[in-house]
Amino acid sequence: MNKPTENKGPKVPPSYPPRTPPPQKKPVELPRPEPKPKSVRTALPLPGPGQARIETRRPRMAVRNRRVSNWVFPADSWAAGKAVRNVTQAVRSWSYSHPRDSLLEVTVRLLVDTAVKDAGKRVSVHLADQDGMVLVVVLSHTEAEPDQTVLASLASVTGTVSCGTDASDEGRRIWALLSTEPPRSRTSAA
Repeated sequence: MNKPTENKGPKVPPSYPPRTPPPQKKPVELPRPEPKPKSVRTALPLPGPGQARIETRRPRMAVRNRRVSNWVFPADSWAAGKAVRNVTQAVRSWSYSHPRDSLLEVTVRLLVDTAVKDAGKRVSVHLADQDGMVLVVVLSHTEAEPDQTVLASLASVTGTVSCGTDASDEGRRIWALLSTEPPRSRTSAA
């Protein structure tokens, strides 16, 4: 048997507003700024005809299998004096009698004062015993460009075997390698 169907007439819209979609769960993000390059690439000398140009990336500084000491100082006018005192004590505790205190002082002051001029907030001094020599490295923790003018002053210090400066992820590095050999006495040729 058939049931009678009710005719309701024309469809009438409801008296309430239609359902709106829910709001987004995550707010819209602003575009992120592009990150600054973290490493400085140094180019090798210009290639000759038919040669490709090679670029290298400086690795982070790593010191292994040797005696080391590290200090961090605020980048102020007192940093050099504090660094000289600490470096001299560490070198003497390693039983080195050379380089003399005055040569250590000149070298460390040049390195630290140069790093302080980079206008960073801190200066790191790293000291290492490298093959019977003393390696002093100072980091400025800023993105300053390597300055070659300090190298002439470092090279003129008696007992300096090698020196250099470069930029890395950690900031500008300035270093000097000092001999621990006693100075040779000069004898006249007979």
